[in-house]
Amino acid sequence: MPNLPADLPTDIAELQAMVLAQQAELAAARAGVMAQRYEIEQLKARLAKLLRQTYGTSSEKLRGEVEQLELRLADIEEQLGATERLAAPADAAPVPLEKPKRKPLPAALPRETIEHAAPCACPACGDALRRLGEDVTEVLDYVPGAFRVIRHVRPKFSCRSCESIAQAPAPSLPVRRGRAGAGLIAHVLVSKYCDHLPLHRQAEIYARSDIDLPRSTLADLVGQAAHLLRPLVDALGRHVMAGERVHADDTTVPVLAPGLGKTRIGRSWVYVRDDRPFAGPAPPGALYRYTPDRKGEHPREHLREFRGILQADGYAGFAGLYGDRVVEAACLAHARRKFFDEHVRNQSPIAAEALRRIAAIYAVEKEIRGRPPEQRQRARSAHAAPLMAELREWLAATLKRVPGRSELAGAIRYALSRWNALTLFLRDGRACIDNSAAERAIRPLALGRRNWTFAGSDAGGGRAAAMYSLIETAKLNGIDPEAYLRCVIERIADHPVNRVAELLPWNLQGLPARLDQRLAA
Repeated sequence: MPNLPADLPTDIAELQAMVLAQQAELAAARAGVMAQRYEIEQLKARLAKLLRQTYGTSSEKLRGEVEQLELRLADIEEQLGATERLAAPADAAPVPLEKPKRKPLPAALPRETIEHAAPCACPACGDALRRLGEDVTEVLDYVPGAFRVIRHVRPKFSCRSCESIAQAPAPSLPVRRGRAGAGLIAHVLVSKYCDHLPLHRQAEIYARSDIDLPRSTLADLVGQAAHLLRPLVDALGRHVMAGERVHADDTTVPVLAPGLGKTRIGRSWVYVRDDRPFAGPAPPGALYRYTPDRKGEHPREHLREFRGILQADGYAGFAGLYGDRVVEAACLAHARRKFFDEHVRNQSPIAAEALRRIAAIYAVEKEIRGRPPEQRQRARSAHAAPLMAELREWLAATLKRVPGRSELAGAIRYALSRWNALTLFLRDGRACIDNSAAERAIRPLALGRRNWTFAGSDAGGGRAAAMYSLIETAKLNGIDPEAYLRCVIERIADHPVNRVAELLPWNLQGLPARLDQRLAA
């Protein structure tokens, strides 16, 4: 994104300090690039050795190590792509790299030609122009279900009088020194973070169409796209944290630890703003964050600007937030689940009675979903509040009749100890009865773990959180995520950074709805 003059300081000393800081940052980035390239070569050598051993034996352990190396390599190469984009200024000439010569794009692919018109007269002297030739830039793009090649043709003209050359500027592409279109990049991102296809598997799929897109190339696309989209994720975060109520939840993410064959446990957090249950006008959004552990300092940092109702489970890390600034709303679904588990295990009649009573309260909520806060609170006071009062009396009486160390007693104590937070929805029409919005948003991560098994590094976990934020927010707004990312990637490189919120899903017009939304219509 271009820096606007208004964003730059006017003091010469401040400008000099900014230049020196950027030079130091670029030097560190270039050093990091060299270190990453060295690590990549080491991993490639080990991967080649393991592949030779794997195809000569049926060892499951070796196949597992190959999978780990594939994911680790992709993670490093994504980070390299993001680092190279940060290190290279927007107007810098391409740095010559020792890379193998590119193969020409397959001639059999359909081609679409976009001709960029040159000036009608010489920009130097105003005289007539004569055609001198043309430059052709071929970009490999992807439309759903098929690849295509877009030919950007820029005719060149020379002035008969002064011999000046006139030509349309080269098209702005999302990836420097690349020939990937916005559609291809969006497809790779959605395939990895929405359809849960690791990059080396995507490369195998593309190879069946005679498209040479190795994992390293795809990783570079992902890394550069993640860096390009970072300001948009930050804008989404500001929108989510400006909500009157936010749902929060977290889940584990296995992360590849240094060395082979071992993982450690990282953490993915989700914060959902969804005002639709109380007829709020703001569009819904989901913000994901990754941390290497589950320390309470992380959610406190994520929510430091938030003011309002926090709907969450009983995790102790949220406890330090509650007070005048943040109001706690507990989750009745969590309390219900403990009784449900006991009923499944032992067919307990007490657990069944608890489930029956809670179901009656949920029936009230079903009737008032989508109504304004005042109407919700009146209906809850009239119908749900008496049911909740009866439930509390019954739980307190039942606790005296069951063994103190039983699972059933634990379920009752869980509900009674959180009663004030569990009943906030009776006193505030904006609060929800449970935290289902966050639990639905966490589900894609749980599904993804079954396919990609683990993240390659903490940096990879952070990139995944950023991409999940944009993809799941598009889905919450009923928009096809691939079409949304394509639209954003086409525009964001030339979009003013101080107006990046214009690229959030609800601010873009003409995007297709998700397939399930179209079928429902």
